[in-house]
Amino acid sequence: MIELGHTTGARPPFRYAAYTRVGFSETDAQGVVYYGRYMPYFDLARTEYHRHLDLGGMRVEKGDFAMRASTVEYHAPARFDDLLEVFVRVERIGTTSVTYDHAAYKLIDDGPDELMVTAKQTLVWLDIAERQSLVVPDVFRERILEFEGTLA
Repeated sequence: MIELGHTTGARPPFRYAAYTRVGFSETDAQGVVYYGRYMPYFDLARTEYHRHLDLGGMRVEKGDFAMRASTVEYHAPARFDDLLEVFVRVERIGTTSVTYDHAAYKLIDDGPDELMVTAKQTLVWLDIAERQSLVVPDVFRERILEFEGTLA
């Protein structure tokens, strides 16, 4: 299985990250990454994180995750062809929801990496047909805790 992410100890408390490169179509008229384009970067990191923990095909019977809330803070502008490392971790697992923490850094060859954006996203495990929340599956909870240890 090819994984686009990797485990890391570079930026605790994060233990996982994925690389992405800014494409021209992701930039706006000012030549910087359009603010809404960071959502797919977070999705990529979260998907690869799940894949790493063998949770990629976790859809259990009729359940799946749906985005409930997303809060983003922009720190610096990323530009075309910048290489970004997008960190992800689970901050909290509730009864029916999971909160993820993200941080994207521009990788710089001859200096310290630069923080571009941070985000928190809460996803709810729900019954797809009924659109009602369900209890987060035990297998998900167990694998996350095994990888992350205790959650904040």
